[in-house]
This record gives sequence, structure tokens and C-alpha cells, in this order.
Amino acid sequence: MPANQDRSSGGDHRASASVARQHPASGSQDRTSAAGVDTLSEVLRVVRLTGAVFFAVDASAPWVAEAPPACEIGPHIMPGVEHVIEYHVISSGSCWAGIVDEPPVKVTRGDVIVFPHGDRHTLSSAPGMRGVADPASFRGARAAGLPIAIHKDGGGADRASVICGFLGCDARPFNPLLAALPRMIHVPRAATEPNGAVEHLMKLALSESATRQPGGEAILARLSELLFVEVVRRHLAQLPPEQVGWLAGLRDDAVGRALGKLHQRPAHAWSLDELAREVGVARSVLAERFAHFVGIPPMQYLTRWRMQLAASLMTTTALGLAEIAADVGYGSERALSRAYKRWVGVAPAEWKRGQRGAVAGA
Repeated sequence: MPANQDRSSGGDHRASASVARQHPASGSQDRTSAAGVDTLSEVLRVVRLTGAVFFAVDASAPWVAEAPPACEIGPHIMPGVEHVIEYHVISSGSCWAGIVDEPPVKVTRGDVIVFPHGDRHTLSSAPGMRGVADPASFRGARAAGLPIAIHKDGGGADRASVICGFLGCDARPFNPLLAALPRMIHVPRAATEPNGAVEHLMKLALSESATRQPGGEAILARLSELLFVEVVRRHLAQLPPEQVGWLAGLRDDAVGRALGKLHQRPAHAWSLDELAREVGVARSVLAERFAHFVGIPPMQYLTRWRMQLAASLMTTTALGLAEIAADVGYGSERALSRAYKRWVGVAPAEWKRGQRGAVAGA
């Protein structure tokens, strides 16, 4: 069903108020491409980004640590989370990091390396080293005091210290940020020096890791989330001008404004004509630029985002399906169910049962 035909009989005012209540970033403030971070914040909030720091590695050469695919360790470290992102902050020394069977990169103090799609990867004192990746070794990690200290003593003089953490988020039905990220992001310290945010967050994380004060795990989790957002911002700043994708679209004036409008008022009965008028460009220009950067037409993007909003409301609230339908821009429970099954592949009730089963089995 085209998104501009998804009309809410309850009216956009009511729908917007409810979505804003559940997702505060959907405020009434107008978005522009310069305020693309608002759209980014909204996506991160709806896909339920949550962080944790689990390991503090202190190693001397020669050493290697190999991480299994995140899908294999996720149930042990972040039960109930659909997708796990892994990251590492080099707090001292240097090492090599990379996806298994692909060329590694050298990372030094202050660098951050992220594996958004949870690929099997290694950290090592020299390139080309392989370790033993054992998912079973992560069992019981949550029961231990965090972060868990790991010592790898190879006996050499070259040392490295690494903070290893994990972030959980929803990948389905639609996470435009995750789909736009590469398999590995390396943010050198030099790229973060203009504002020093990563350095500051790293120092806070090291302090909390060392002191183990009450509430420390909660602070480390929030620091993980802040660090990830800063890495995404640095990654966005480093994208070449010719780059396409959802992130690149945020910095394009027309596409960034269009994304902001859609995320600001997702329940509104948008049409391409109205969206183009709001953005201030011709209909054909918006259609071309949006598809060029985001890869799908604006109204299809809106429909898929509504599916994500509906999934989030089903998972995090006690709202009935009819109310959720109105809240995300559909006129009836039946209309939402039809669209949800078309775009997600299962009916909303089946999706909700599956999410409850995943949490219960975690």
C-alpha cells in the first residue's frame, strides 16, 4: 500500500502526540539538514540502542584475541537483544584489528574500531594472527563484575590496553542506520581531536572501570552509547562527497530536510507533492535526490519507518493494535496488519508473540 494512502482516521494531531509521547525526539521543532543529528537521535531511540562494557584487556606481545560472530555471543552477553554491535577503544599502546580473512588496520592509543554487523574479528599484536573463538567462554559474563579483566601475557615489551564493549539494538523491521554502516569503522584519534569527545569519554570509561563504584555498570553502558553516537558522527564527517546512503543523505540539504520532516511527523498523511513543498524543492528533484542517497522513494521509506515504529510500540508499550495503527498513520487495525504483513512478512500479532518468546527464552 503506498504510504500516501495510509490515512489515519484519528487525525495527525492525535497520532503525532502519541508517537511523541513514546519517542520524545519526535517534537514539533522543524528539522533541516544541518540538524540531521535530530533524525539520527530519533532512529537510535526507536531502535532501542543500549550499551555495555564487558572486557578490559591488558596484553603484551605476542598476543591475539579472536571474537566469534556477535550473533553467537549475543544471547550470553545481552539476552533479549536482537542485534549486537562490537567496539574496541585502544586506551594505551597499539595493536592490529580487522575482520577475519580481510586486511587488518593498525590502531593506536585513542583510536576506536567498531564492527557494526558483528563480524568475526581479531585483535592482535601483529597482523595475520589467529586465535580460538569460543562463544561458550562468554557464558556467565553478565554475572561477573564488569568490566571483566583479561590479561594476555606474551612476555614481550610491546603492550596494549583495550576496552571492549557491546551495543544492542533492533535490526528489524527497519534500521536505516545499521543498513548504512560498513562492516568495520576505524576512527583514528586525530579524527576526534576537534572536540575531544572520544578522548573524554574514554577517560571516563577508564576511570569507572578502575574504581568499580556503585552504579558503575550503568555509567559504562551510557558511555558506550555516547561513544557509538560520536563514532557515527565522526564517520559521517569523514564520508567523501560522492558517498551515498542514509547517513550521507542526512547531510544533503533536500534529503536531510525530507528525512527530518518524515521522522518529525511519521503519522501524517504525507504525499510526495506536500513533502517537496515543505522541503522547498521541486517534486522531481526530491524524488531523484532521495532515491539517489537513500536507495528507495520517500513514501516507501515512510512506510518502512512506520513499520519500525509499530514494532517498537508493540514491544515497549501495552497499547492495543488499533491504537498503534492510528499512532503510526493507519486508519484501522486491519490496514496496519495488511501493511505489516506485506513489508515485514508476518502479521503484527505473530511478530509480538515472537518478540515475547525471544525475551522469555533469553
